Amino acid sequence: MATPVLQLKDAKIFQRESLILSDVTLSINKGEFVYLIGKTGSGKSSFMKTLYGDLPLTEGEGSIVGYNLASLKEKEIPFLRRKLGVVFQDFKLLTDRTVYDNLLFVLKATEWKDKAKIDNRINEVLDKVSMKTKAYKFPHQLSGGEQQRVAIARALLNDPELILADEPTGNLDPQTSVEVMQVLQEINRQGNTILMATHDYALLLKYPSKTLKCDEGHIFEVVQKTV
Repeated sequence: MATPVLQLKDAKIFQRESLILSDVTLSINKGEFVYLIGKTGSGKSSFMKTLYGDLPLTEGEGSIVGYNLASLKEKEIPFLRRKLGVVFQDFKLLTDRTVYDNLLFVLKATEWKDKAKIDNRINEVLDKVSMKTKAYKFPHQLSGGEQQRVAIARALLNDPELILADEPTGNLDPQTSVEVMQVLQEINRQGNTILMATHDYALLLKYPSKTLKCDEGHIFEVVQKTV
């Protein structure tokens, strides 16, 4: 029996008073890799923000990694985000500290205390994204692709049930995009569930997978054409 990590039923996505998406009904199961596509301004980011608690779900039903989005309280949001790994287009690394210290910051903020376990976990996630040798570099000493790998490592720290990747290749050149995509594919093969918003259709062709599309105020599943 498939286990859904995300389910929405008749949900409406608002950005303040503006209705962005309506009648959103979908589910994503544990272990899936799902794309979310659509033009700029079609509602992808508002949808993602609703999932990690940045925008409230005021109409319809929604549950994500065991949290009810419709009744989500402000104080629950940090706990929800611990069960999600979020990867942004612009990396959001702290520029005044090393890669290691960026990851350390997250673990300390999520109440990790044991020094040996912290060290072990940071090495593990950096190893997964092939960045172990760059632990003591600062973000400005890394390429865009390397910074995004660190951002993916950061998203993995608390062993999330679902990774939300919002245009993770948006600022990268095609070759680097493919490298970052390979990292995400590998993480997915290891059992992590991933929802990735993108407008890079070349990646969809290269790595076909379940695809949801935002268009004209709705989200629907796109049936992949088999060649």
